[in-house]
Amino acid sequence: MNRVLVGLLQVAGLGAMALIGLVDLSAGMTASPLLGGQILLAMAAAAVWLPHYRPGSRMLPIAAIAVSGVSLAVTAALVVIGPYGGPWGLAESAALLVVLGMVARGARPGPAVVALVITGAAVSVMPLRAGQSAIYGTFSLVQALGAAGAIGLGVALRMAANNRQRALDSVRAEQRAEFARDLHDFIAHHVTGIVVQAQGARFVAEQDPKRVLLALEQIEQAGTETMASMRRMVGVLRDPDSRPDAPLAPVAGVPELSQMAEQFTAAGGPPARLHLQGDAHGLPVEVSTSAYRVVMEALTNVRQHAPQATAVDIWVRRAPDQLLIRVANDGPAPRPSLDRPGYGLVGLTERVRAAGGQIVSGPGVDGGWVVDAVFPL
Repeated sequence: MNRVLVGLLQVAGLGAMALIGLVDLSAGMTASPLLGGQILLAMAAAAVWLPHYRPGSRMLPIAAIAVSGVSLAVTAALVVIGPYGGPWGLAESAALLVVLGMVARGARPGPAVVALVITGAAVSVMPLRAGQSAIYGTFSLVQALGAAGAIGLGVALRMAANNRQRALDSVRAEQRAEFARDLHDFIAHHVTGIVVQAQGARFVAEQDPKRVLLALEQIEQAGTETMASMRRMVGVLRDPDSRPDAPLAPVAGVPELSQMAEQFTAAGGPPARLHLQGDAHGLPVEVSTSAYRVVMEALTNVRQHAPQATAVDIWVRRAPDQLLIRVANDGPAPRPSLDRPGYGLVGLTERVRAAGGQIVSGPGVDGGWVVDAVFPL
């Protein structure tokens, strides 16, 4: 769509150039001894801003310097030959003003300065082709002001584009930091499950060797899910320019909680029971994924800190303006540990607050441990 708009503007610019050229010819430019050269210069200046240049282009300032240098040479020749009292080339002036704006907007900083100086000088002295009286000096000043305005407009557009790019880079950096926390949550959850399954397989190997095969299948499935999660998260953490197709949001959300509960139970943990009230679909992405992380971290902590728990209840209730999450187990309250400072809960708290929600955890009224989270919809 942007290229289509640029194409339409270029067509409109060429039309305006043609009209200005007719004004030049009708006003007596045919008396110029270098009429053919001036017409070619106007066409060449218009040709400079026709191609599509990428930001930081090297060709744009080179083309501008080449056309402007020839324009200065033509001006010097007409000054030496003598004034003819006609128009100096309004179409060429207008085309060079557009070139000035384009160079200030998108050329590389070093070559851009040289191109702006030469092109600005070519535009400013162009009225001297028609004469050296005070009136043409005034016209030179007017065109110099026009050149300054074109440069100012280009610089303003350049700054706006740079600010927008910095904002996009900041958003991408925040997303990558958020997905880095996701990577911790995914891996901690799956790897803890793999460890529990391996311990269970070693325990049942002596009593029922056939059950070891089932445990190995579950370990294989958990390992596969872990690798898939790592690939998804690492794909997001990579440079977005090298991976433009990388997903911009994790795919797991509230609708996947039932599958998580089943996998948690099948991995040898206490039975996880999901109680869902309301429609789990259509939630904002940041709320749905953050709720999924809350449940994931709570279940991971049950495995690590509450091995005596006999059941885990997960309540998810969608109210008109809120999403309420509660994960409760009947195991004893975990004791503080110096070797496990709890980075998972710290990152989870940051994520929940970033989504506008709140999270608290602590002992339940009738024992056990409860994690409560609320997200605004």
